[in-house]
Amino acid sequence: MPEPLSGNSAEAIRLAQDAARTHNWKRWGPYLSDRQWATVREDYSADGNVWDYFPHDHARSRAYRWGEDGLLGVTDRECRLCLAPVIWNGKDPILKERLFGLTGPEGNHGEDVKECYFFLDSTPTHSYLKALYRYPQRAFPYEELVRVNRARSRDEAEYELLDTGVFDENRFFDLTVEYAKAGPDDLLARFTVTNHGPEAAPVWLLPTLWFRNTWIWGCKHEGCTLKPVLYAHDQGTIKTLHQTLGAMTFHVGAGHDGKQPTLLFTENETNTRRLFGSDNYTPFVKDAFHRLLVEGEKDAVNPKRVGTKVAAVYHTTLDPGARFTVKLRLTPTQETHGVELLGEAFDRVFVDRIAEADAFYAARAAADEKDRAIDRQACAGLLWSKQFYHFVVRDWLIGDSAMPSPPEQHRLGRNADWGHLFSRDVLSMPDTWEYPWFAAWDLAFHMIPMCRLDPEFAKGQLLLLLREWYTHPNGQMPAYEFNFSDVNPPVHAWACWRVYKMTAPRGKRDTLFLARAFQKLMLNFNWWVNRKDVDNRHVFSGGFLGLDNIGLFDRSQPLPGGGRLDQADGTAWMAFYCTTMLAMATELAMHDKAYEDIASKFFEHFVGIADAMNHLCGSGLWDEQDGFYYDKLSLGSESVPLRVRSLVGLIPMLAVEVLEADVLSALPGFAKRVKWFLENRSDLAAQVTYMDTLQAGRTDRHLLAIPSPDRLKRLIARTLDESEFLSPHGLRSLSKVYENHPYHAELAGANYRIQYEPGESRTEMFGGNSNWRGPVWLPLNYLLIEALERYHYFYGDSLLIEHPTGSGNRMNLKQIAGELSQRLLTLFTPDASGRRPCHGDDTRFAHDPLWRDLLLFHEYFHGDTGKGLGASHQTGWTALVTRCVETRAASKKS
Repeated sequence: MPEPLSGNSAEAIRLAQDAARTHNWKRWGPYLSDRQWATVREDYSADGNVWDYFPHDHARSRAYRWGEDGLLGVTDRECRLCLAPVIWNGKDPILKERLFGLTGPEGNHGEDVKECYFFLDSTPTHSYLKALYRYPQRAFPYEELVRVNRARSRDEAEYELLDTGVFDENRFFDLTVEYAKAGPDDLLARFTVTNHGPEAAPVWLLPTLWFRNTWIWGCKHEGCTLKPVLYAHDQGTIKTLHQTLGAMTFHVGAGHDGKQPTLLFTENETNTRRLFGSDNYTPFVKDAFHRLLVEGEKDAVNPKRVGTKVAAVYHTTLDPGARFTVKLRLTPTQETHGVELLGEAFDRVFVDRIAEADAFYAARAAADEKDRAIDRQACAGLLWSKQFYHFVVRDWLIGDSAMPSPPEQHRLGRNADWGHLFSRDVLSMPDTWEYPWFAAWDLAFHMIPMCRLDPEFAKGQLLLLLREWYTHPNGQMPAYEFNFSDVNPPVHAWACWRVYKMTAPRGKRDTLFLARAFQKLMLNFNWWVNRKDVDNRHVFSGGFLGLDNIGLFDRSQPLPGGGRLDQADGTAWMAFYCTTMLAMATELAMHDKAYEDIASKFFEHFVGIADAMNHLCGSGLWDEQDGFYYDKLSLGSESVPLRVRSLVGLIPMLAVEVLEADVLSALPGFAKRVKWFLENRSDLAAQVTYMDTLQAGRTDRHLLAIPSPDRLKRLIARTLDESEFLSPHGLRSLSKVYENHPYHAELAGANYRIQYEPGESRTEMFGGNSNWRGPVWLPLNYLLIEALERYHYFYGDSLLIEHPTGSGNRMNLKQIAGELSQRLLTLFTPDASGRRPCHGDDTRFAHDPLWRDLLLFHEYFHGDTGKGLGASHQTGWTALVTRCVETRAASKKS
């Protein structure tokens, strides 16, 4: 396995300095959210309708309580001072200050951003950042996007910005944003606007600097400050003063004509007159720049050139192919003239940071140029998805002292039992627009690719969600903002274990991190055992489990006929949790023998779960006829298997661990307990597979796995069947068999039906913006690939399987895992015609040089064609594709 970092590179040195806290290299970064409006934490309504309470139309005029948003902007890690570009084509009804999209009720498949933007580059310390926003030259089609999508059914595709024709004939501007650091607090920005259209076109560019409003609410918690100020020092510099950030100076470069831009000042305060018909707190409010430029209100801005929000206005008409660049610099206040700071030294910083970023990513050694481009943009999206997240649930529930009290229904509504949760951190987000909040199981997957870039950040994120101000006192981890009490699959332990092993070679690993994680994971494991195995049968019913609409009905709601559901995935996830905790415990026991006892506990607990999975009430959740694991619904004395072949029945393969002979010999207490158990619990010992190892000097290994060898073969045969799960681009989440033969079931007098849906969701379940009924999802594919590799470690070439099923081509499980990894990579790899499956049939992305090198990393992918679907910038768990790049690079070396 390659080293995560090049130890002597400039970026590695910065990471080391930041980890040692000698230099605060990560203070500034892309932590400014892409969307703060229509989020749960900004909603104080009685009914919890987040989309109506704070819509996009309010965003330009209304100060946020818990965060900020902007267009490809940056801020400090506490989101005190924000910097972002604003652009206007002279035709839009509003300035383009933030990204637009459809809310849940507006989209025919739920929430959806309707913009074209791409994250192009980032180093882990954000010493260099680059992104692209593509802006139409005609009026932005806000109303058209809402109207057409509202009129479309679930069976129709979403109506995207590209479908409106606004980019035809290349009639658009490219706004390229770049940031570079000359020092931890010396931030340089370079905004470039290019006219790609066939005619000259006017454009306004407004680099904007503003303070997040932390002073108006009357709050008392950490992070609430006195009102800061920024003011014009001269035509090219703005001074800022903040209670905790200190004094800084914003240096504004001249326009392409050599003249300094006009500076506009206002306050980051709500325009209550526009929104609510009441007097404004201040005459100068948040939407002042819009009112001045778009509506012509000349007295909207503060003539005294002071406030908490400032913009520099650059206005020009660009000829076809022409561009102009604006230089900006934010530094600690010093006696240096602004023009000198924006001269040749400014340009050299960018040259150096770009070269260092190139060197950092070159050390990752992707197989070829195409793979390196995939890897780099995936890493860029992952790093740009680090966002400031502020949410003090108790204060949100009861309201702020200087604000009207929220309605009683709000205090008793969503997340009312999470009053302990206090977040004021930079967190890895699933998607910076559709999911601008943390989700526990998403974050676990994010940290697998992240730990190859920034090991300390990865470990810190995993520990953070286990801390007492996130995890509930009862041991439950918070799921996601819309409902912290929902149940995500327990993958956090796996992520901790993988990050522990991936961030250092054996003998140099961070056992303190592992021990800290393990101790807190014990609390969460006990919550699962006590809350989700209500009958103490080692069979678990987690409900939602992150798989949204994969089943016949919503498993987190009351079940048909009031029955009890024994979940194949819920039970398997707990077995997976057990094997991971066992691996962690045995590793820690090598350093502290006290962990031997708890290792025995997880060994025996796993065996009990595996036995229940396979034998409870006869056959457990295994169906011998179909060779598959199914959920079972108990209705009185009747137990009904729900014979739907989906990922639910493949997840049992994930729970696999190998006990090594050297571990058993090094831990005699644990080995003695294992031996006793195998000899004295013959009824359960069948769940442990044993074989002599053929390697010289080794005596034996034990395999802990849910399926027996015969059942494993049958499950893998289903998995690799192209008429069922195996697609050209990975494993589907539901068998393709149900495309022409939908599954029907009558339960408690009601009819239920499920059909293979390779694309967007056709059901209203979970809002219709997520679909596990056919598409390819990276995270579950990745877990199955890793599981196959662990099985191969035990079975070696003694177990060969047809791939694909029926082909006669037999491979060992490691080879099959490699083949699946490469299928996932084909989602992003251009074919001979230049087409990437993830981009669908849009020829621009295949042939147009302005589009073909730009990548999007979607939430999931069409089960047949590979077209990207769902959230378009989910370079959180979809960044797992970087591991596929590493796999291909390693295979080409070997």
